[in-house]
Amino acid sequence: MRPEESFVGANVRSLQTMLRVISEHDTRLPIIIPDGIYGQDTINAVSAFQRTNSLPVTGITDQATWEAIASAYDLALIYRDKPEPIQVLFEPGQIIRLGEYNANIFLLQAMLAFLATQEKTISSPGISGTLDSATSEAISAFQLLAGLETTGELDRLTWKNIVHQYILGANRENRRKPPKQYYL
Repeated sequence: MRPEESFVGANVRSLQTMLRVISEHDTRLPIIIPDGIYGQDTINAVSAFQRTNSLPVTGITDQATWEAIASAYDLALIYRDKPEPIQVLFEPGQIIRLGEYNANIFLLQAMLAFLATQEKTISSPGISGTLDSATSEAISAFQLLAGLETTGELDRLTWKNIVHQYILGANRENRRKPPKQYYL
């Protein structure tokens, strides 16, 4: 893309949109309005991007610049978008029992540690990835509070109830905190 003759088009708007999103988190870049015109504001933004990313500073969007902007845009979206939910899938009838290691137990233990701050009858287990006795005791305490069968094991129903209570508790906790102050 060359800035000659007030170049207009959808590709220019895409470029400007990506630069705009990147500039929301990189204050070294000027904020531009995606208007579809490769004018002086776009030249300045492209030049600033090239300068901060060790590319030849030309103000022209060559292939290397386009790819670097697209890559930076993908990273900037992580800060802009809501995080993707984690989907933990249990096999039908799967039960994680005392002594078993499972990567999902890390998440369970973190949620139980948080729930322990909300409910004093739940003890905070360590974070090990293994359904150890401390984790089993915390699960049992939760199951008792939730009216579930008290097994100390992790099944699909217990998981869904823990996740639900964790989300409710985290939302409650976030509402208690004062909003962040940002100064310009």
